[in-house]
Amino acid sequence: MGIGKVVSSAAQAVADIQDGATLLVGGFGLCGIPEETIAALRASGASGLTVVSNNCGVDDFGLGVLLANRQISRMVSSYVGENKTFERQFLSGELDVELVPQGTLAERIRAGGAGVPAFYTPAGVGTPIAEGKETRAFDGTSYLLERAILTDFALVKAWRGDALGNLVYRRTARNFNPLVATAGRVTIAEVEQLVEVGELDGDLIHTPGVFVQRIFEAAVSEKRIERRRLRA
Repeated sequence: MGIGKVVSSAAQAVADIQDGATLLVGGFGLCGIPEETIAALRASGASGLTVVSNNCGVDDFGLGVLLANRQISRMVSSYVGENKTFERQFLSGELDVELVPQGTLAERIRAGGAGVPAFYTPAGVGTPIAEGKETRAFDGTSYLLERAILTDFALVKAWRGDALGNLVYRRTARNFNPLVATAGRVTIAEVEQLVEVGELDGDLIHTPGVFVQRIFEAAVSEKRIERRRLRA
């Protein structure tokens, strides 16, 4: 524990996230989202945030609670269809939104973590996505230049982690989290189980601890379902 990555709570983990910070947040829908970290950020009151995440939660859970509290000023996402607060703020001009094709978003995050400043992709050529972006042809096919994403903070959720910051995700909760963990200048990991160093199988670690600066064990892990469907 002497390396100082373990913090006692989500509130301590987010204490230095200031107004105007840029954030990457892991998860897909409500699966694998760092819900306790998000709740602590809501309680902190930090505002004017730019948030990059596949989507923006739902009205009363996940990133949706930051929207409802008007703490997010700009959102970079690939899917936003489950949140009425998002819709209202976007249509009223309160929220600046950049929509990004999902594959492009994943690669922009991966590039940021890998130190690649930009890359070319065919996704979005000939659509409004291409407006203001450089286009170049390779072997007769047009491609857009897309910039990598690197943020002040990255917030991720893992199943298990140790004091060195090594992380293991569980099944589909892995989703965007491993990419997000690499692309924040400060990465905060919320884990369901904080275990002793050496307890994780080195061959099964998804995010090496070198990418994680803070880690804490969540008090409660709520696993919500966005759209529950039951047979009659």
